[in-house]
Amino acid sequence: MRIGVLTGGGDCPGLNHAIRGLVLRANQLGHEVVGFRDGWKGVLEGDTIPLGPAEVDGIHDVGGTMLGTSRTNVFKIDNGPEMVRDSLERLDVNALVGIGGEDTLGVLHKLSELGVPAVGCPKTVDNDLDATDFTIGFDTSINIATQAIDRLHTTARSHHRCMVVAIMGRHAGWLTWYSGIAGGAHAILLPEEPIDMDRLLEVVKARAGADGRGYSIIAVSEGAPLKEGEDMVLQDEGLDPFGHVKLGGIGKRLAKIIEERTGVETRTVVLGHLQRGGPPSALDRVLATQFGWYAAELVDRGEFGKMPAARSGTIEIVELAEAVGRLKVVDAERIRVSKGLWG
Repeated sequence: MRIGVLTGGGDCPGLNHAIRGLVLRANQLGHEVVGFRDGWKGVLEGDTIPLGPAEVDGIHDVGGTMLGTSRTNVFKIDNGPEMVRDSLERLDVNALVGIGGEDTLGVLHKLSELGVPAVGCPKTVDNDLDATDFTIGFDTSINIATQAIDRLHTTARSHHRCMVVAIMGRHAGWLTWYSGIAGGAHAILLPEEPIDMDRLLEVVKARAGADGRGYSIIAVSEGAPLKEGEDMVLQDEGLDPFGHVKLGGIGKRLAKIIEERTGVETRTVVLGHLQRGGPPSALDRVLATQFGWYAAELVDRGEFGKMPAARSGTIEIVELAEAVGRLKVVDAERIRVSKGLWG
């Protein structure tokens, strides 16, 4: 059997390990693997590279994806699904493995329903896929964000400032929740509920003290709404190929409000793409390798329309429909804990 693999959407640490796990297990099972360059774009264009044990040797400490990626949406292109089927047939690819998040797996699920033999691997630094406890890239990203917050404590303390740290998270605040707690942030602001501005300002003023010599660290998700019913803060009015708005600016806007209303000097740090760059953590390396390994076995057994998932410390097999049915957001109990740590 000839297996094609792609990485779609944003890059993240651990993608190469998923590719490696897939290739090594597929090779053991007697299958050939080819990689599609630049996500769904490579599938549509039939742009492939061979992938065997030699090609994936020595990539254990390399971040990003050796295949490249893009945000191409097959279903936004005229005859896109037909082009995918034609490409796979022309290249004699018998099964397709997609490593991606909500958008990539959503396309994979729709193609599977149309008869394309497909298997998924869950990755997203946002950790917002509902069918799995953890996704590829999440552990590395929370460690990067935590280290950044740790470093900001020293400069904020030295200059008696409030530092607003903007962290990735469109609709789900998992990155901010984990790194905010781990990094000792004094307020943690998530997309799941509007910002309690009155309480936030009270925290900043109280921590500054009467002499203004204290400091504050505010961890905020990029998708956090400033108040009930208000839209997220955007970079511009454009949409990506999957219809998502382009977020950006919550940190700067929040910092301005804090400084104007408290008189505390406030600065903004946007972690941005630093959160998804560089070598993966040990946990992400192991998790991604397992996902790739089990994806190869799903293909070998002909169990399409499924993906491996991390659940309660083990790897389970779930339907792709379950993964893309809804977003996994931070629950009320976790929010209660993080709000209890304010101050």
